[in-house]
Amino acid sequence: MKTGAVSLSELSVRFNDPSATARFGLIALATDLTSERDLYRQLPPENVAIHVTRVAFQNPTTPENLRRMTPRLSEAASLLAPSGPLKAICYSCTAASIVIGDETVRAAVTAGAGDVPVVTPAGAALMAFSALGTRRIAVLTPYTVETSEPLATYFTARGLSIARFRCLGLEDDRDMARVSDQSIIDAALEANTSDADAIFLSCTGMPSVNVIAEIEERTGKPVVSSNQASAWAMARIGGFDQHRPVEFGRLFSCPLPAPSLGDAA
Repeated sequence: MKTGAVSLSELSVRFNDPSATARFGLIALATDLTSERDLYRQLPPENVAIHVTRVAFQNPTTPENLRRMTPRLSEAASLLAPSGPLKAICYSCTAASIVIGDETVRAAVTAGAGDVPVVTPAGAALMAFSALGTRRIAVLTPYTVETSEPLATYFTARGLSIARFRCLGLEDDRDMARVSDQSIIDAALEANTSDADAIFLSCTGMPSVNVIAEIEERTGKPVVSSNQASAWAMARIGGFDQHRPVEFGRLFSCPLPAPSLGDAA
């Protein structure tokens, strides 16, 4: 019903330059309680936007349940396409990207969202180890032994050796998101060995970025976490070469190594 109270403004509308905002995509699990917060904390605070979509997932976190996300990835990624040109899209699940396969994840995401660099936490971690000159790693995961085993295979198949691998035995990623800072620190220190070059804290759900700096200080070694490696890779792909937040570890002082992450992540 027209009331006569509304009129069309005669002012012209001005628009901001679309390139003024660096836009990134994030595909998070439906149960993920950590990735969005961690990425916003670690990416540059100015002129950056993260556009998030979710993919259905049901606990427990087993290799079988993780693989079930595969046919859902393209549809989830397609919801990011209307956001406009994206610098990169991150599929934020370390264990799933390993059991599904980085290349399969990349193909599914680009099928839904178009030609855009795809970051997986596992692939980003490999790039991080290369950038840091790491050959031998100590690993901590919150997963069960069954879900952790493919990670050991993934890294050793790509030329890394494992000094020690510890897992916390959790089955639900919502519990992984509640692991305390002190528990992560204690477990990382227990996983560390004298001959490890670096420590890897796996799982995008585990809130590890809080404690990276402390673990690095106490061990004297670089620490790589799933969300930290993803954020670092996304920042570098996005052109933020000088973004170096020291509170999130030595990795942020490194450039991306060759080949480009778009080919290797």
